[in-house]
Amino acid sequence: MSHTVFSDTYCTLGEGPLWHPDQQALFWFDILSHKLYRRGDHGEAVWTFDRPVSAAGIIDKDRLLVASSRDLFIFDTANGDETHVLPLEADNSVTRSNDGRADPWGGFWIGTMGFNAEEGAGAIYRFFEGKLTLLFDNITISNAICFAHDKSCAYFTDSPTYVVMKVALDENGWPVGEPEPFLDLNEAGTKPDGAVIDADGQLWSAQWGSSRVACYSPEGQFVTAFGLPAAQTSCPAFGGPDYSTLFVTSAGVDTGDDDPMAGSTFAIEASFRGMPEYRVLID
Repeated sequence: MSHTVFSDTYCTLGEGPLWHPDQQALFWFDILSHKLYRRGDHGEAVWTFDRPVSAAGIIDKDRLLVASSRDLFIFDTANGDETHVLPLEADNSVTRSNDGRADPWGGFWIGTMGFNAEEGAGAIYRFFEGKLTLLFDNITISNAICFAHDKSCAYFTDSPTYVVMKVALDENGWPVGEPEPFLDLNEAGTKPDGAVIDADGQLWSAQWGSSRVACYSPEGQFVTAFGLPAAQTSCPAFGGPDYSTLFVTSAGVDTGDDDPMAGSTFAIEASFRGMPEYRVLID
């Protein structure tokens, strides 16, 4: 399978790709530049905010729930309006939002981390029915938040551990019991960043510093990997009309002249198919 450059717009820290089926467009963030991008049939658009933004969930045709360094807010892509929903570690100047995703019950999981990846400074929360609940703390770099296609469990990682965890979920989407290791990448030396689940329940992991996105079975076995011309691959998302395109963001941070495509967003025409993202219930 070959890749193409979906967007050569440079991102210092590209993250959070999200395919919006109603707009037939990909959204993604440049966290450190405070930007949200959208690219579809009508070209590329960009919005700039007054704070870092990192992840979003779809509410409806025009509105997204966006996570920032200090809050969750509704962003209207039709007119650019912002509506504050609730604070997110607003009293903690050390941290910002990072990885996040809507869950199958209409909730939204969001992870935080230190601006300088301070050890244990971050956490993972769930926004559900108007409330924000702490799920896991003592996280250094929250990543890989995604959900099994049968809704049985959630996945996440604290990237410096090189281990993707899974935790069982109850009938309302709340964690049950303690998280357990799903995928240990310490021996492989490939650091897990963002991840997404495909229609077969396989987990696709962008691997920071490894120039690739890799696929693992529901049992945690390696299936395949695709190389990309950027070292800091950061997050994958399936999209396109039939969800057979795998988009992958990357970062330009901590790269050099030998990595000229760093910070670009790529597209892989895959033989695997993804699933539509769940929607956030906000009203």
